[in-house]
Amino acid sequence: MRGWWAALLMLLVSCSEPNEVSEHTLHYKQAKALSSFELYDQNNDLVTEQALLGQWTLVFLGYTHCPDICPMTLARLTNVYEQLRDVYPINVWFVSVDPKRDDAQKRKAYINYFNDHFKALSNDHAQLFPLVRNLGLIYAINNSDSNDYYVDHSASVALINPKGELSAIFKAQFLPNEVPLINSELIVEDFKIVASQYTE
Repeated sequence: MRGWWAALLMLLVSCSEPNEVSEHTLHYKQAKALSSFELYDQNNDLVTEQALLGQWTLVFLGYTHCPDICPMTLARLTNVYEQLRDVYPINVWFVSVDPKRDDAQKRKAYINYFNDHFKALSNDHAQLFPLVRNLGLIYAINNSDSNDYYVDHSASVALINPKGELSAIFKAQFLPNEVPLINSELIVEDFKIVASQYTE
């Protein structure tokens, strides 16, 4: 009889334990507040931290001249968005960290290729640097005088909860001889775990 009660207790304990995200996701159990910021979207409209409220937001850094990581990641984020949007209020923000070349018109043409519901934002570096650091991401620009330069940036994606706080970072997978990219299926699975543990 005691063995039966012990087995039942073990079952109840295992059922009550929250699911854990994969090793490719950094989940902040205590979500991190973001500082205020000002960006401009692809329509040149001002966007602040207030625009994050009431929805989940996936934030990815990049630039329109990016040869591989950006278009491939945005294609995968489009897939993630399609799988989640019917159940969760969610959007994707593409933040260009190359304001010198990526004006609103260029950002609009670029993001519309993937999904015209997404936001394509930017501003000067005085606004970008603090926000990117706040998100736990990084970028760096070569100070070349040439107009054909590369921008180093995180390949990971930040997840902002409906309170406008940083809830998780979906890390890119680094495989030999391949471009570092997020795994869209893992993001969908891990997003659902993070969302299930979110409290208003």
